[in-house]
Amino acid sequence: MLSDSLKKTIRQVHQHVANNLTDYRPRSSQNYLVAEIAKTLAGDYHKKQRICVIEAGTGTGKSLAYCLGALPLALAQKKKLVISTATVALQEQLIAKELPFFKKHSGLDFKFDLVKGRHRYICAHKLHNAVNGDSQTQMDFMPSLTSPLSAMETKCLNELYNAYVNKKWQGDRDSWADTVPDRVWNLIACDKHSCQRQMKAHQTCPFQLARNQLMQMDVLVINHSLLLADLDLGGGKILPEPDNTIYVIDEAHHLAHITRDFSSAAATIKGTIEWLDKLTKFSGKMAKVLVGQRAIGQNFKLCDSINDANKDLKVVRDILDNADFEYSKDDTYRFEHGEIPESLHSKAKDISEATQDALRCLNKMHDTLTQDVSDGDIKPYVADPILGESGQYINRLEQLNKLWFSYAKKGEGAPHARWIKRLEYKSHHDHLLSDCPIEVGYYLKDKLWRECAGAVLCSATLSALGSFDHFAYETGLAKEEGVKFIKVPSPFDYPKQATLRIPVSKVEPTDKDFSDHLAKTLPEYLNDKKANLVLFASYWQMDHVTKFLRTKGFNLLVQGEMSREALLKLHTKSVDEGKGSILFGTQSLSEGLDLPGKYLENLIITKIPFAVPTSPIEEAQAEFVQSKGGNPFLTITVPDAAKKLVQSCGRLLRKESDEGCITILDRRLVTKRYGKAMLDTLPPFKRQIDY
Repeated sequence: MLSDSLKKTIRQVHQHVANNLTDYRPRSSQNYLVAEIAKTLAGDYHKKQRICVIEAGTGTGKSLAYCLGALPLALAQKKKLVISTATVALQEQLIAKELPFFKKHSGLDFKFDLVKGRHRYICAHKLHNAVNGDSQTQMDFMPSLTSPLSAMETKCLNELYNAYVNKKWQGDRDSWADTVPDRVWNLIACDKHSCQRQMKAHQTCPFQLARNQLMQMDVLVINHSLLLADLDLGGGKILPEPDNTIYVIDEAHHLAHITRDFSSAAATIKGTIEWLDKLTKFSGKMAKVLVGQRAIGQNFKLCDSINDANKDLKVVRDILDNADFEYSKDDTYRFEHGEIPESLHSKAKDISEATQDALRCLNKMHDTLTQDVSDGDIKPYVADPILGESGQYINRLEQLNKLWFSYAKKGEGAPHARWIKRLEYKSHHDHLLSDCPIEVGYYLKDKLWRECAGAVLCSATLSALGSFDHFAYETGLAKEEGVKFIKVPSPFDYPKQATLRIPVSKVEPTDKDFSDHLAKTLPEYLNDKKANLVLFASYWQMDHVTKFLRTKGFNLLVQGEMSREALLKLHTKSVDEGKGSILFGTQSLSEGLDLPGKYLENLIITKIPFAVPTSPIEEAQAEFVQSKGGNPFLTITVPDAAKKLVQSCGRLLRKESDEGCITILDRRLVTKRYGKAMLDTLPPFKRQIDY
């Protein structure tokens, strides 16, 4: 239960913060959120399952609410507070602005930091070896480096080295002022296999130093991918233990999708056969360096496992070369209901077992070499390149085993999408096999919700068509005891601040002539003296309209023609000069785009943002829903589109002083039953529906 002393602390902190916020106005919705978050995490609603799901409209002050509701409680309970986001923009906002302000004015004593994945840091030994070796050594050291570094890449590498050894740079990619080419970074980046904490030489590496500092922090800001990487390792390996952590999952509408991507696996056939052959040669080289007879035995076992895997992979290669699959236009064939042919299934079990054995042997050799260095039997400069290379092979084997282990399960357990993509090269062809779970709720339930000390999930768009059901099902929170679902309105005066207009149209968005119709009629709704944003459902349609309007003399800023940052800089500059601006974008501009006040006054949405189920994963999802007697369009497509439409409309009003107009050029919002349901989920703008 929330104690009286904690209630008093939260009220005091709130007052301190309010006194120092410019233009602060008490908001009942924010106060309600603070209270509900605190009560949930204190166990007022459920002793064990302390989780709340919050949908809070723009302007509610979500980040301040969860800091006020969760941080005093976390500090009192001696728990860590982990804030996970989906975008870099929100991370930067929290680290550079909101948490420093909160620390300064709340009266609470706490430490916070941004936590990045291991790959964002250099490995000091790799950097040293890359700079001090010749180009051939570099290529031996990094198997994926197929040609020596260019003059520009070498110059960059030397600059990084000099800055690091002279203590002018801490060794993380994000703090380097210029762009580091991928080829250079991959050569020197830290990885879990070659950067070993127990090895004395690695204890002062940038990642290990950052990790040591992490343990002293009370609040950690991370991204969803890092959260999933930690859960995949069992939790508490990169981040604090889940049972000692209160999680705030901001931008939570991305969580299921990112979890699905993280759980997927893919591998080619011929490409795999080639690198497994290289692994056989490498293991021989590795065995010669190792001390002791055990390593030689592991090398023989490893080679046997690789031979077994390759033998079976060659059979799979022949099966796929001779199969009469009906590939789609983009050379993809999806297995219906995720069920693979028996000929592949029997081989999948064998490959899964062989790659598991290979992985076990290579890990033992890797660990032995690490121990040899720690014992002083092998010099670090000899071991480091080998550990780096074996680490890469371990990563590849893990991915390969993940794929074939899933294929071996066939139709057991959770439903999976499985498909093949045919790859054509100049001199040969290959097949890429992929696997992805359709549902990930069970994974989050087992690994996170039932392990954590508490969780707050929040976003401006979590419900769909007035219900949290779709989100709860996707994230494994459906029918879970004690989960509190909360929806708070935005403080905006929507009818006064904005008009939503749906004009008459003779051409339906499903009509083949809609793109031409759009190009001709769009100028009616543009205001060249103000800031305009036009959101399109596809790049093709945006390009089609762009070409037509430019022939008519329109000056357009179009997504994809320059970086997002450069595009927005030109947009704001033009508005500041009083010229107005017309910005064209697709669905990706409907989220995380903050153009307050005069920088966006006229928003045009060309179509309801329905996702076309063309990817194998989306097709498999639809097929799974159908197999259960459901309607995929109504249970997946419509709820997703409704959420995206709310996000799109959310671009217009960013502050309580903003005003403007939203025009949606899709009459299905009026003519279709699902359209009316979508319309009702939008904020209560003043409506102007033309007839």
